[in-house]
Amino acid sequence: MRLSGTVALITGGAKRVGRAVALELACAGCDVAVHYRRSRTDAEEVVAQIKQMGRRAVAVSGDLNDPTSWPRIIQGTIDGLGRLDILINNASLFLPDPDATEDSLDGFDAELWDQMLRTNLTAPVALCHYCRRYLAANGRGKVVNLCDIAAERPWPKHVAYCASRAGLVAVTKALALALAPEIQVNGVAPGIAIFPDAYSDELRRRLVERVPLARSGTPEEVALLVRFLVESADYITGQVIPIDGGRSLV
Repeated sequence: MRLSGTVALITGGAKRVGRAVALELACAGCDVAVHYRRSRTDAEEVVAQIKQMGRRAVAVSGDLNDPTSWPRIIQGTIDGLGRLDILINNASLFLPDPDATEDSLDGFDAELWDQMLRTNLTAPVALCHYCRRYLAANGRGKVVNLCDIAAERPWPKHVAYCASRAGLVAVTKALALALAPEIQVNGVAPGIAIFPDAYSDELRRRLVERVPLARSGTPEEVALLVRFLVESADYITGQVIPIDGGRSLV
């Protein structure tokens, strides 16, 4: 898929992996809608960087936990950039505090469970629903879902999060069938791309020790894989590709 002149929407595009994806796709020639929930300043900084590259960009706000925001995010992209060819479902809800118990079985919280699944699983499906006709308009739409190796290697302190990620893997495959042949749907499953700020140096060291390639990954490496899937993988659909330094093998 030739990316020059196409439009990509990246949810959670203001920070971390989403930011790297937004900048990488802009480098490839995309105009970019940078979605954010609270990080307006960060989103505007990304938009400014993309414009400096000579591409168009807009910041689009919306709380993915709120169903009324789903069509507004798509409409904001269309209003700002005129079309939509690529959807990157990157945003997610995660409790980064390693000592938190709200997402464990012991600390089960029904409201948190609902929020986690609505943000991490229902919202990506809803966004596909609302933007389907735009993605299919040119017969070459692309969707990439940011999954997680936790879908197959779940963590006992993150039950709802892991359930939402496993669901997103299944949804990726189901949507690939539902949207073919006009739209391809694939997933990327990072391991350690960037540590949460709350993780101690000791915890980071222990996690890296489990990785066969003996290091953490980077947001930029994830972004390159996303770019490959939208730019070069025109005969791949329904696949979820790990990018985890071999962590899922051990």
